[in-house]
Amino acid sequence: MKSIPVSPVQGTRAPDTRPLHQRLLPEGVERRPPWLTVKLPTGDGYARIKSLVSGLQLNTVCEEARCPNLGECWSHGTATFMILGDVCTRACAFCAVTSGRRGGDVDEDEPRRVAEAVQRMGLRHAVVTSVDRDDLPDFGAGIFARTIAAIRELSPGTTVEVLTPDFQGSEHSLQTVMAETPEIFNHNVETVPRLYRRVRPKADYGQSLRLLRRAKQVEPRSRTKSGFMVGLGESMEECRTLLDDMRAHDIEVVTIGQYLRPSLKHHPLVRFWTPEEFAEMRAYGMSLGFAHVESGPLVRSSYHAADQAVAAAR
Repeated sequence: MKSIPVSPVQGTRAPDTRPLHQRLLPEGVERRPPWLTVKLPTGDGYARIKSLVSGLQLNTVCEEARCPNLGECWSHGTATFMILGDVCTRACAFCAVTSGRRGGDVDEDEPRRVAEAVQRMGLRHAVVTSVDRDDLPDFGAGIFARTIAAIRELSPGTTVEVLTPDFQGSEHSLQTVMAETPEIFNHNVETVPRLYRRVRPKADYGQSLRLLRRAKQVEPRSRTKSGFMVGLGESMEECRTLLDDMRAHDIEVVTIGQYLRPSLKHHPLVRFWTPEEFAEMRAYGMSLGFAHVESGPLVRSSYHAADQAVAAAR
């Protein structure tokens, strides 16, 4: 926070008369530009999804990662399910999800409840992600596979997208997930390689790319997808090189969005990219031959995921 003036009378603080949105800005972070307006979570659609998720005791990445699109997506009846608990065994510098050494007991009934939620919501495209579970022998791959199978059983017409951790590069874990043939296999590279040590210290850039290429080799019918953030200190040229690398590893769908700092404990926000720069990145990506590039300030991995799946299937 910016410093608040102190009254000379008994050292008490003078009232902070700045507008609320300015008082809530972390120190050193510039005011959000007008193209980063976020819809507040309200309405019947939002209330319905919140009640459903709560009633089935499910987690969503929308809530845990403080997604800026929660209001819009939930109002339209969509959500991204987060399985395997709400404690991540990694502590990436950009992420708002709670971290710890262990992620807790595995909920064996969770796949069924996710499938029930998908059915009750009437989703045509379901997105399932998870926290990193480095404490599990299979890194959580078995629960991913069972969740895909459960969704297919209750909602056979629904396409499924999984956004997985890197499984520490485990071939067995990858094979377990790909055996269920998800329509979209998604794993985010998150940022340019130069920033990995600070932003994603427990991950490996090359390993993430190899996982995505191997997924396509294991199951050619699945589309591969990945995404990254901007605003962490990367250059435009580094982002172009990243897109080159992604295409070289047979990734087909890409998402590019603005990093928003969750708290002062997280990696600093270096700058806001403009809509024109996001458009430039999209144009460059499409010129490389990607099936689809979703690029914009509020874009996140599962933002408009159903539309991306349709575009990727053409």
